[in-house]
Amino acid sequence: MKPWQKIIFFCITASILIGCDRVTKDLAREHLMSKPPISYFHNTFRLDYVENTGAAMSMGDGLSKTASFWLLSILPLGFLVFLGGYVLLNSKEMGLLKLFSFSLIIAGGLGNVIDRIVFDRHVTDFMNIGILNLRTGIFNFADVCVTSGAIGLLLFYKDKKSIAE
Repeated sequence: MKPWQKIIFFCITASILIGCDRVTKDLAREHLMSKPPISYFHNTFRLDYVENTGAAMSMGDGLSKTASFWLLSILPLGFLVFLGGYVLLNSKEMGLLKLFSFSLIIAGGLGNVIDRIVFDRHVTDFMNIGILNLRTGIFNFADVCVTSGAIGLLLFYKDKKSIAE
């Protein structure tokens, strides 16, 4: 695949993933806010609306508005811009699976940064998985993207124009 096609693939993929994140968060706000959790598969999967002003697992929830804005919005945004630049400059050497992994990470990160900026530090979370009392934290589609992208990078770290070419 030509380098410009890879860049277009990366941009379209990231845009679609950000769009999916926005849609799922809007649906959560519309259908889950102020309602009891919805349980599926014998409570293995739950939909439960939460607004998180911290990072993962509400870490940093007690930060001042100013500190939260800089540490949880601007700093991650700067990192994502840097990472996006790295991907665009090095896309020629990357296989599609590695490129897709980066698009997952960047889209997921941007999805949550958009929430923090647009909704005054509040990120919409609504999914929870677990068995009995062993449960994950409540998360969203953007979190799934970031996690999947990180796993993908671990799996395809040495992927140079290989498997998906």
